[in-house]
Amino acid sequence: MGVALVEPGSIGGVEVRNRITRAATSETMAAQDGTVTPQLIAFYERIARNQVGLLITGHLYCHPRGQYAPLQTGVHDDAKVRGLSELAVACKRHGARIFGQIAHAGSQSRVPEVEPLAPSPVPNALTGRMVGEATEEEIAETIDAFAKGARRVAEAGFDGVHIHAANGYLISEFASPLANKRGDAWGGSAQARDRFPLAIAKAVRKAVPDDFPVTMKIGFADAPDGGLTVAESVARAGQVVDLGLSGIEVSIGVMQAPTDSANAYVAVDRKRAAQDWLIHRLFSEPRPEAYFRPWARELKADVDTTVLLAGGMRTTETMNDVVASGDADFVAMARPFIREPDIAAQIVAGRRGRVDCTSCNLCLRHEGHHPLRCWRIPRRRLLQHAVYRLTGGLRRGLLRTQR
Repeated sequence: MGVALVEPGSIGGVEVRNRITRAATSETMAAQDGTVTPQLIAFYERIARNQVGLLITGHLYCHPRGQYAPLQTGVHDDAKVRGLSELAVACKRHGARIFGQIAHAGSQSRVPEVEPLAPSPVPNALTGRMVGEATEEEIAETIDAFAKGARRVAEAGFDGVHIHAANGYLISEFASPLANKRGDAWGGSAQARDRFPLAIAKAVRKAVPDDFPVTMKIGFADAPDGGLTVAESVARAGQVVDLGLSGIEVSIGVMQAPTDSANAYVAVDRKRAAQDWLIHRLFSEPRPEAYFRPWARELKADVDTTVLLAGGMRTTETMNDVVASGDADFVAMARPFIREPDIAAQIVAGRRGRVDCTSCNLCLRHEGHHPLRCWRIPRRRLLQHAVYRLTGGLRRGLLRTQR
């Protein structure tokens, strides 16, 4: 393997010690009101001290109506800045860079008590939740909430802010012809569906210092048929970059199932499945690595920007090739860091081959129920998971997602 993966990189003028990124995923470690906890800080600091180049936080809800799940970290009021600052300091003292990801769950909120927001009264493709059409006043309030959330991220001492415009959350709903059926200036044509993500990008860029990097995670295509196309999203990404954003993370848009953004059993052969007690995988086929890579390649061909690629990198050979080929500038992983918080240090030290994570997705099934962890190690956690599931724990307290 070459050295591309472990070479220094840069995003918006921020120097990063290598191209290995901890991609965002929910942690379920905040206090009830969204405040950062010592447990959350310890989780991130463990990854930071182990040579990761860049960390992107789990989505921070910027408005109370944008909360996705219980115990999600918030950035919706100034009182959250102190805890977020402690988190940023803990990571940066180990030489890592950290971007705060701001988001609004839209109609995909799984919290029954939350009154969510959506561009149109269309059942959410993932949860089935029906929400009324957002008013002009609500749209303006939400754009302002993103801007204020970004300002708080900067005040907390993060190295950059990452706008979540993917995975079926509010911005990707406005961008999608499946979720956005409006007939006014906020929907209908592709140009009208540009308006909301561009308004947020512009407001966020204005809310933070000129030299503070702003990046965006964009859903390039929808999982259901007849939805958003990659060509439309590449054009939209170009407009975002023209507004002063420093980088784009490639992901999926509106989803039908959690596995649309987090494919199961990536690059797991039957021998590895047996070793990890993956009974279901023994009767199915493995999913390929780097499943969003073709979209990153199309983005790179048309837009001059820094590209972060997530989506199933499981071997060091693939990770390095993604960077060395120029298809992306940074490799982003989420689930592997849950199982091996020190995976970046291992790669920097020369580890080759496959990571340990087998993409079983049990970690994601407990989102909103338990703090983020790998449920396959130690093995007793598999029993704990089975008991919790069989006793109905996964069905309590949250709107259910489609599987």
